[in-house]
Amino acid sequence: MSDVRGPVDGLVVPRFAGPPTFARLPRLDEVVGCDLAIVGIPFDSGTTYRPGARFGPAAIRQGSKLLRPYNPAQDFSPFNTTQVADAGDIACNPFHIDEAIAQIDTGVDALLSAVRGVLALGGDHTIALPMLRAVRRHFGPVALVHFDAHLDTWNTYFGAPYTHGTPFRRATEEGLLLDDRGVHVGIRGPLYAASDIDDDRGLGFDIVRCTEFDTVALGVIVERIRARVGDSPVYVSVDIDVLDPAYAPATGTPEAGGLSSRELLALLRGLRGLRLVSADIVEVAPAYDHAEITAIAAAHIAYELLTDMALQKL
Repeated sequence: MSDVRGPVDGLVVPRFAGPPTFARLPRLDEVVGCDLAIVGIPFDSGTTYRPGARFGPAAIRQGSKLLRPYNPAQDFSPFNTTQVADAGDIACNPFHIDEAIAQIDTGVDALLSAVRGVLALGGDHTIALPMLRAVRRHFGPVALVHFDAHLDTWNTYFGAPYTHGTPFRRATEEGLLLDDRGVHVGIRGPLYAASDIDDDRGLGFDIVRCTEFDTVALGVIVERIRARVGDSPVYVSVDIDVLDPAYAPATGTPEAGGLSSRELLALLRGLRGLRLVSADIVEVAPAYDHAEITAIAAAHIAYELLTDMALQKL
């Protein structure tokens, strides 16, 4: 794209000022043609413990103000060669989960008709299901790389089929995911029963437990992920609680013993070259944050994902 419009220049407008968009990028309605869209999905009615992720998109955008155009870890400037724009938020019904899911699906589907990839800022993990429904229409079934403390393949919670703990079971049942091309990374914490693991594997997922990082080199785990998804189109879903609460206290279901920010960012850089079609970052609940620790981590996660997606244009 010849006339790429990037973020507001931080040497002209101080980084604590400027537009309230992600990384101070232009709004979608301010550009002619767009490659990648960032969209907020402020929905958290599917949470089962601490609420508040409905305020996640605004917090992540605030935490992104310090981002700069050049990514030295990947030797690339994602906003210089690829038109990235902020599409604002998808308004969804906070009192009716089924209706909200339909609204998210419709909103993301419309975006994917105009751009080649969407990065969603949640919101709770319920939003992954309508994201994947929209992605399926445009790219077919996808491989899933899922960073999380939890499997999110439970069948139900209090009789509800759609919660932040069920999206990937529903996605598997609906044929949104490729068989044996899904992997959970960072799983830890107590479960309801040992059968939870067996049920998850029965759905076709591989599991990289967080305890494996104690003895296995990070590069080995990256290769395991890459081998799992192969050359398939890939959807990446990042629940911020994959990070240890020391690095991400502001989340709804925190679990001790998680990844560090540095480990997660390195894993995301390891996805470079994969066919990443869309992604989400979920479960940032800023009411529990301190000094924007979680929001800043989420913003940097978004930056690495956008870099991976922008590199595909080359």
